[in-house]
Amino acid sequence: MIKLKDGFNGERAIVLPQMIVKLMEDDPLLSALHITDIGYYPNARHHYRERKEPINQYVFIYCINGAGKYRVGEHEYAVTANQYFILPAGIPHAYASDENNPWTIYWIHFKGTLAPYYAKNALHPMDIQPENHSRISHRINLFEEIFNTLGYGYSNENLHYASASFHYYLGTLRYIQQYRKAGGNTVDDDNAIDVIQHYMKENLEKRLTLQELAEHIGYSPSHFSMLFKQKTGHSPLAYFNLLKIQEACFMLDSTDMKVNQICHKIGIEDTYYFSRLFSKIMGTPPKEYRKTKKG
Repeated sequence: MIKLKDGFNGERAIVLPQMIVKLMEDDPLLSALHITDIGYYPNARHHYRERKEPINQYVFIYCINGAGKYRVGEHEYAVTANQYFILPAGIPHAYASDENNPWTIYWIHFKGTLAPYYAKNALHPMDIQPENHSRISHRINLFEEIFNTLGYGYSNENLHYASASFHYYLGTLRYIQQYRKAGGNTVDDDNAIDVIQHYMKENLEKRLTLQELAEHIGYSPSHFSMLFKQKTGHSPLAYFNLLKIQEACFMLDSTDMKVNQICHKIGIEDTYYFSRLFSKIMGTPPKEYRKTKKG
């Protein structure tokens, strides 16, 4: 198992050894596009990085919550939730999480002969807003697949699969409308509850209020709550918590992530609250649930 770095609460990161990076640079397929570092920083308060000496990697940062800022040369940009940007290789840069509204980010350093083409025109913040046909949860799962593949080791097969998946991952961002259309019409635009259930799944890493959910479909909170409970048997926020715990179960079953890391992945910062909620819904604490599943 690859050793992951510790840092922010819930952080996960992999830095590939220079020997492996050199092998990828010499590989006919991997030399086109390969990852050198990959990670996830939840609620990264005081996160700051300045590189006065430029690096030969492109830096992809996807902000899913909170806000931050970054500087390339003499130009400064602000980034908010549901936006990404790609810093060019070979130019000094700096980036930082907002002090009052710290960001949660997925980030990847990458190189290769095709890297400049994927990074083209992505220096300024690019929007990935949740909407009826967005596929944000699918893209996040793809990131996890790449991360887990690299975490299993640096065999040629793992490196090639991670690279091939990363081509697809970048494609979902650079050709976002085609990506969304290719997913098909998964919700009925005339069915408000279906729309909001999809919206919940696209925002599992966030803390949504009843007001925010109702406003998404233009209903009053009281009318929305009544309709939602009629269809699902649950209040909107209780149902949202069920989806979060369902995702937590999946991660407990299929990954080696620690409980505090899983908390952040479903938008809960308090580990004790997560354990209480998990126990209430599943009838057992998360650590016991994992032991039972693996036993």
